[in-house]
Amino acid sequence: MSVSPFDHPFLSGLLGDEEIAGYFSAKADIRAMLAFEAALAEVEAQHGMIPQDAAAHIAEVCNGFEPDLQSLKTATASDGVVAPDLVRQLRKAAGEDAGKYVHFGATSQDVIDTSLMMRLKAAAFILSGRLFAVSSALAKLDERFGSNRLMGRTRMQAAIAITVSDRLRAWQHPLDQYRDRLTQETFPLQFGGAAGTLEKFGPQAAEIRSSLAQALGLTDEPQWQSQRARIAELAGLLSMISGSLGKVGQDVALLAQAGDEIELAGGGGSSAMPHKQNPVAAETLVTLARFNAVQLSGIHQSLVHEQERSGAAWALEWLLLPPMVVATAASLRHALQLIGMIKRLGTIID
Repeated sequence: MSVSPFDHPFLSGLLGDEEIAGYFSAKADIRAMLAFEAALAEVEAQHGMIPQDAAAHIAEVCNGFEPDLQSLKTATASDGVVAPDLVRQLRKAAGEDAGKYVHFGATSQDVIDTSLMMRLKAAAFILSGRLFAVSSALAKLDERFGSNRLMGRTRMQAAIAITVSDRLRAWQHPLDQYRDRLTQETFPLQFGGAAGTLEKFGPQAAEIRSSLAQALGLTDEPQWQSQRARIAELAGLLSMISGSLGKVGQDVALLAQAGDEIELAGGGGSSAMPHKQNPVAAETLVTLARFNAVQLSGIHQSLVHEQERSGAAWALEWLLLPPMVVATAASLRHALQLIGMIKRLGTIID
């Protein structure tokens, strides 16, 4: 049983995406947070902030550490975030001598936001690859049917004849633009300390932050604890990707309704009407587009971070952003499937 359709026992087959969902699992999150703690200790040792032997021991412990998940759950209910108990457990595992240097100069938001950026970077790479696959599939469709005729429709009424290429161009062009934007997207380190000032590091703060970003494969930028525009911008891009794919789904569903300008292989079955082949993939693209559009409004609400850190606005991101990424991935999966189902598009011009 699940309250989310994205990991539901059977609804996830339609709406979920196991490959992308894995990046939002507790295991992936903890692994990224431990990578942050290990890299933090090693960088601080390089800059003379903590002993070298302590940093080496912390990194070794992080590499094989398995936290008590029930303890994390219980502590998060009171602390509001997972990091305090994770750090407590990690310090205990590292021992008294090295443990006091675990998480030195960092705060909960540093480790949690950096974990998110590391996982979003990996997810974005997959989404970019899928965008390329969908665009390539549309290009092949154009090669097969591009010269065929379609009835162009404006405001749901017949307008003038167009070619299949004309329609496919409207489908493909935005997807190529989104892929360009996604490949240029930066995923920055979050590192500001208690109130964003990195007060423990004095004049070395910027240098240490730069070294830590490099160690984790992230971009070096000043802390963005309460400046969440980058999250909103990424969510907006996700919504645009699924929205443009929703347009493809809506167009295909309308073509299938008319029946004379498209032929699809396969489709969804009906419990009452065995003769039907429902355009499930097309409909799902519309559903996921509308879902992401709704979530985006909530992400914009999370821009309102009071003072140096907000617990309320920050937690809202946790509720909204992961499902948006999964919904976008599922949209790309359904789009590729749908394009592969098109056996004929348009009518041959005599």
